[in-house]
Amino acid sequence: MSDVAAHRQTDEDRDVEPGTLLVAAPGLLDPNFRRTVVYVIEHRDEGTLGVVLNRPSDVAVREVLPAWAPHTTRPKAVFVGGPVDAKTALCLAAFRPGHDPAGVGGVVAVRGPVALVDLDSDPDRLAPRVRGLRVFAGYAGWNSGQLAGEIGRGDWILVPALPDDVLSVGSADLWGHVLRRQGMPLALLSTFPADVAAN
Repeated sequence: MSDVAAHRQTDEDRDVEPGTLLVAAPGLLDPNFRRTVVYVIEHRDEGTLGVVLNRPSDVAVREVLPAWAPHTTRPKAVFVGGPVDAKTALCLAAFRPGHDPAGVGGVVAVRGPVALVDLDSDPDRLAPRVRGLRVFAGYAGWNSGQLAGEIGRGDWILVPALPDDVLSVGSADLWGHVLRRQGMPLALLSTFPADVAAN
């Protein structure tokens, strides 16, 4: 890769940081990411890691992590976090006001009140401090420069996340909701039909 290409890719993803949402552009037709909203957990020179927020599965949390099930936000399903390593479980929590995740064992602060939870920790100890939890199977990952290339191609729209995004109800249209709250012109994209042929 030339220095010019490397510089361009760095510019493309300079606004990506933990707590950023990657909203799939209407033209992104990859079935793994079509109409998804990805919450970025980590973004470094080596690559980017996040989870898809709006893909609930048919698997109940109680079937795979029974100790965590009572504390998860409805729907109490495992969400499909992405196509990478589907046997890996990740958990995001939104902490209550007055509780700083940076000072709590068993979690890694991501941004603001949102933290990545160690599922080997004690759920009963953590539960009183959080407003909700969401469990994900798998994750979305990009190697160094890969996400920048996709952003440059127009596959992703970068917007700031709200803490409640990680606890969104699975049946809700999070994709459309996130776009609408951006105001014009991005709000117009929320009206893009899921199936253009049916329009």
